[in-house]
Amino acid sequence: QVQLVESGGGLVQAGGSLRLSCAASGRISRGYAMAWFREALGKEREFVAAISWSGISTYYTDSVKGRFTVSRDNAKNTSYLQMNSLKPEDTAVYYCAANRGPSVPGTFVHNFDSWGQGTQVTVSS
Repeated sequence: QVQLVESGGGLVQAGGSLRLSCAASGRISRGYAMAWFREALGKEREFVAAISWSGISTYYTDSVKGRFTVSRDNAKNTSYLQMNSLKPEDTAVYYCAANRGPSVPGTFVHNFDSWGQGTQVTVSS
């Protein structure tokens, strides 16, 4: 199983930016997709973005398209989520996820078998 550790969360004003990082370690095999989910207080965990092993294929939920960018550096076993034009409704705990296989398997929680501990992102109005 892959171990994931997120970093980069914090408090930012609306309109600001943050970059989250997700470092992977452990039984890393060639070819695993990575994703970002978020969980706001009192709400279910929801899909934010995902990226294939090659980085060629990326997916976003509609509410973050044009504002968030997912990327990865396989040499560093790290995925990134660049978040721009942040809004108060982006406030949540953000989780990194991974699944063995080069392609993004889906956009649901059950599609991913490894999870990080989460990092808090708070956007003030």
